[in-house]
Amino acid sequence: MNSFPYETRLNILHGPLERIDEKALSDACEYKWFNQTLCKVNDSVVRVGVIQGEYHWHKHENDDEFFYVVEGRLLIDLEGRTVELSPRQCFVVPKGTMHCTRAPERTVILMVENAGIIPTGS
Repeated sequence: MNSFPYETRLNILHGPLERIDEKALSDACEYKWFNQTLCKVNDSVVRVGVIQGEYHWHKHENDDEFFYVVEGRLLIDLEGRTVELSPRQCFVVPKGTMHCTRAPERTVILMVENAGIIPTGS
């Protein structure tokens, strides 16, 4: 597996019936590209991302990805177009779709995806 300059934490931080304070977690984050699994919901996980800069181009052969912007601005580059998301906007990248996420400023996002997904894709 390739080494990437991202702080990716796949451990599930909270169990059922626990309050999740996303704001406290994201406010305390000092990384440029941080991804933490918050909780599991059925066969999916909810992750928080605190990002600035560009991720690499990748795809997930068998998994869709849902992105929701909490604060900042997220750009999702697809082959042939770029989708720009502002706070309270969301987007689904379908499985098998090459994409590259980037944030020109510090951005906080929530992601919902299959619990078995490999965040760095293929």
